[in-house]
Amino acid sequence: MKKIILGATGSIGSSLAKKLVDAGDEIHLVGRDESSVSSLAGDLGASFTVCDVLEENFSEKILRDIGEEPVSGLAYCVGSIDLKPLKLTKKSDFLKAFNLNLVSAAEVIKTFGDNLKQNKGSVVLFSTVAVKQGFPNHAIVSSAKGAIEGLTIALAAEFAPNIRVNCIAPSLTNSKMSSNLLKNEKIAEGIAKMHPLKRLGEGADSSSLARFLLSDESSWITGQIFGVDGGRSSVA
Repeated sequence: MKKIILGATGSIGSSLAKKLVDAGDEIHLVGRDESSVSSLAGDLGASFTVCDVLEENFSEKILRDIGEEPVSGLAYCVGSIDLKPLKLTKKSDFLKAFNLNLVSAAEVIKTFGDNLKQNKGSVVLFSTVAVKQGFPNHAIVSSAKGAIEGLTIALAAEFAPNIRVNCIAPSLTNSKMSSNLLKNEKIAEGIAKMHPLKRLGEGADSSSLARFLLSDESSWITGQIFGVDGGRSSVA
């Protein structure tokens, strides 16, 4: 049975892909950059789909590529970091963030819902520490990811006992997406010191938990939001 990873070329997605393959799982990678996703798929012996989750009916393309193969897991590792004061935001900023983070996640889960149900599958979504811990200029991403946390709990109730749904809420992680924030070494060090564990996150920090949540080892866990944030959301 396959496990699908959307956002497979990001720091968390690519780390998760490698961990799943190491654990003996078959995976299907989804990414928008053909060169990156095909290269990763080649390295891991995985199948893949090239598409943008903002495209109309993107999930149907994934479904065509996978065909009738059974699916036992789905990880939606797609995200965005759109930071600006509320007074500078536009309606389009919120709509794009909700479409990317929430609507497309719901669409792909709906598309593979029957397949996941037949195989007692697991879904892992991704939020952010900024939902629980308020930060300035985070209105766009915090509201979109807050919706993901609501979706997690709603679907966990709707799909039980056939599909488990959980969510991981990381703090700032070293990645291509966060590179603009972290390119200044002093700023990166300052942000790291804001965490009780005194470092930034790495893709492997969240992917280790995601691998567990996609496995049968977590068969009695659903409807949970897990902070992988160096203690930032709960420790002073």
